[in-house]
Amino acid sequence: MHKPLTAPLLASLLMTLACAGAHAQGVYRIVGPDGKVTFSDRPPAEGNAQPTRTTGAAPASANDTLPVALRQVAGRFPVTLYTGNDCTPCTSARSFLTARGIPFTERTVNSNEDIAALQKLSNNTSLPFGTVGSQHLIGFSEGEWAQYLDTAGYPPQSQLPRNYRPPAPTPLVAVKAAEPTAAPASNPASPAANPRARPAAPVNEGASPSNPAGIRF
Repeated sequence: MHKPLTAPLLASLLMTLACAGAHAQGVYRIVGPDGKVTFSDRPPAEGNAQPTRTTGAAPASANDTLPVALRQVAGRFPVTLYTGNDCTPCTSARSFLTARGIPFTERTVNSNEDIAALQKLSNNTSLPFGTVGSQHLIGFSEGEWAQYLDTAGYPPQSQLPRNYRPPAPTPLVAVKAAEPTAAPASNPASPAANPRARPAAPVNEGASPSNPAGIRF
């Protein structure tokens, strides 16, 4: 047999439920015309009051739309894919990550500055190059990449929501804004007036045993 609630206990329970309801609905911070600040669980009336929701925030990135478990894995072991133009293995790596539903960031390696940055990052210039957390993957081997993703805790099948949109690929080295150039030299044949561009080093040179799949392209 349950003991009847006394008036003080009943009032305390009602107050607790009211507070819980307020937190569930969100609280408004209202600044009145006189500068006085009040809080309410109801939207303010039209006028000079300035409502501010104290709960919730706008999504900061595409990962904010992911299921909780997948978002946690992506936060601990983010995946980044480094690709280049006319790179068939890069296309295979991108397709593999997309099909498996891995949220990843893609960085492109096309300029001399990009290649130098890749060399510094991976001690290699082979593409594709990938990172799963702090682990480096040089070249693409589906079995090897799947093993690293499994170990990190990524699901074997896609759990991406339908409205998920991956971030657009960006250069490994940010493109600098063009600076004003001086007037052309009087002698157009001089080296200063016609600097010869250095050809980019092929990304498939210098392959080493650190490439587990032995990829060449």
